[in-house]
Amino acid sequence: MIAGVSDSGSDVKVALSTSSVYPESTAAGFEIASLLGYDGVELMVGIDPLAADVDAVERLRDYHQMPVVSVHAPCLLITQRVWGTDPWVKLERATEAANQLDADLVVVHPPFRWQRSYATRFVEGVRELADRSGVRIAVENMFPWRAPGGGDFKAYRPSWDPTDLDYDHLTLDLSHAATARQDSLELVRRWDDRLAHVHLTDGNGSAKDEHLLPGQGNQRADEVLEELSRRGYAGHVVLEVNTNDADRGGREEALDTALAFARRHLNQVKGAA
Repeated sequence: MIAGVSDSGSDVKVALSTSSVYPESTAAGFEIASLLGYDGVELMVGIDPLAADVDAVERLRDYHQMPVVSVHAPCLLITQRVWGTDPWVKLERATEAANQLDADLVVVHPPFRWQRSYATRFVEGVRELADRSGVRIAVENMFPWRAPGGGDFKAYRPSWDPTDLDYDHLTLDLSHAATARQDSLELVRRWDDRLAHVHLTDGNGSAKDEHLLPGQGNQRADEVLEELSRRGYAGHVVLEVNTNDADRGGREEALDTALAFARRHLNQVKGAA
C-alpha cells in the first residue's frame, strides 16, 4: 500500500492525531501513521516544540508521504504560551499552518471564560478569519468541568456546547460528548451539514476526559460511523485517543485496531447497499 492512500474503499479519510502517540513526539505520529496505513495526520500543536515548527512538520509530511488533513490550534491550558499568548494570533497562525501544509481545516476549542475579550467576538471572529484565510475553522464540542464535591464549573464561553451557536463548521469529539453526558449519535443528527470533522474516540461519562479507543465506551462509535456513511459525510475522521500507558508495540497495536474499526464501520452501510 502507498502511504497515505486508503485501500478501504471508503471516501472518508481516516487520519491519526499526533496527540494519539503521546508521550512520543510529533515525528513518531507521522512515522506510526505511515506504518499503519492511515490516510493522513492531524497536527496537534501542543507541548512538543516540533509541532509548532511548521517548516519541520512540512518536511515530515513530505518524507513520510503522509498528508496533513487538519491542524488543531493550541488552545489547551498547557499550551497557553505556544505561538504567543494572544488567542487570536494563535488561531491565525493555525490557519497559516494549514495553508502551508495543504490542510483544509483547523480545529479550535471555544474560549475559556476568563478570556473575556476573545470570547466576546468569538463566533463572529471565527467566521471572519475563515473567510479571510480560506480555511474552514471547526469549533469543537467541549464539556462542563465537574467539581469533586459535585456541581459543574462552566469553563467555556459562549458555551462548551456549540449546538445552538452560529458556527458554520463543527468538530464532534466523542470523548467530550461522553464527559458532557451527551449522545454523539444524536449530535451527528442535530448538527447535520454543519458537522465538518470528527475526533473518533470514546468515553464512559467519567468526569475525566478519557479518550478511549472507539468501541470501549458508551458513545456507540460504531453507529456514529455508520450514520456518517449513510449521510454521505464528506469530512475527515481523526483517531484522537489516549495511549499514554502503552509502549511502542502496544501503541501501534491499539492504533491499528482503531483504524480497522473505523474503516469497517464506515464501509458497513456501503457494503450492505
